[in-house]
Amino acid sequence: MVNATHVSYDASDRSYYAIIKKEVHNLAIQAGFSEIKVAELDIVLAELTSNLHKYARNGELLVGHIVTDTAEYIELLSMDSGPGISDISRTLTDGYSSSNSMGHGLGSIRRLSDQFDIYSRKGWGTIILSRIFKNSSSEKIVPRLRAFPIVISKPQQLKCGDGYYVKNSTRFLKLVFADGLGHGPDANLAMNSAVKAFRQCTENSPVQILRFMHREVRKTRGLVATVVVVDRELKKIYVAGVGNISSRFSGPSGIKNHLCYNGIIGHNIPTTMNDQELDLGDFNQVTCCSDGIRSGWNINSFMGIGKNDASIQAAAIFKEYRRMTDDMSVLIVKF
Repeated sequence: MVNATHVSYDASDRSYYAIIKKEVHNLAIQAGFSEIKVAELDIVLAELTSNLHKYARNGELLVGHIVTDTAEYIELLSMDSGPGISDISRTLTDGYSSSNSMGHGLGSIRRLSDQFDIYSRKGWGTIILSRIFKNSSSEKIVPRLRAFPIVISKPQQLKCGDGYYVKNSTRFLKLVFADGLGHGPDANLAMNSAVKAFRQCTENSPVQILRFMHREVRKTRGLVATVVVVDRELKKIYVAGVGNISSRFSGPSGIKNHLCYNGIIGHNIPTTMNDQELDLGDFNQVTCCSDGIRSGWNINSFMGIGKNDASIQAAAIFKEYRRMTDDMSVLIVKF
């Protein structure tokens, strides 16, 4: 079953930290991480929460357990609305501190993380990424496809109506990004029914895949979705969507927004739809957002963030543009 990829923890108050640390510790143990890895994760989390307590406003931690074809890891994203860091390279140096501490914070986080990144902007805040792999050698494997999701349930909901699924073969990459109507268990059922249909469908046209999904989810409350198919042999990208999914392709040729057709998959979709065709050489990334992210989102509003890890980019969009009244999701896929 597809569900939220991350859990959001309020880290604005020190009294929450013990609960967060316990839950993340137990997550790693249940996932089968070694004692050494769990210990490293404990230290990273302690340093992240310490930094949030000392320097941040509106601290928040996103914690995800991600499993791909090539790796399994726990991803920590620390976000705040603090003053920002004026000199990141200096702050990463062991022994440097702006609060008369021992100065091991960010240096320790970077050293103990299998993958680490940071983005900060004066007056806006800071995002810190730490990934700890179940098997550290896995992070050296560069997959042909890299998907970076942040999928968060509406506050107080255990089931998420947003979700995605990727099928990757030698010739084709097929991606569905879906949002069940509303939120909660019924939205999750609609989304998962669509994902099940997507997995079964053998069509290579996004429009035909959407039509197949439409027939298979009629008994659910319905959903909106976008389907992307990358044909490596023809070096083409094909895309089609129904509903209010926001998608943006980017690459050497610039940015291309994709407009979805009006309708609800499972209830009413247009009788005439066409795949939009793009050249694979022009675009190497797609960013998708559900309507839990405000429609005016713009990654270019974050100066210099294009050099950062895609999860940092997704977290910045989430932090700046999320609504708290629905499930919220950002997915970045690099081809």
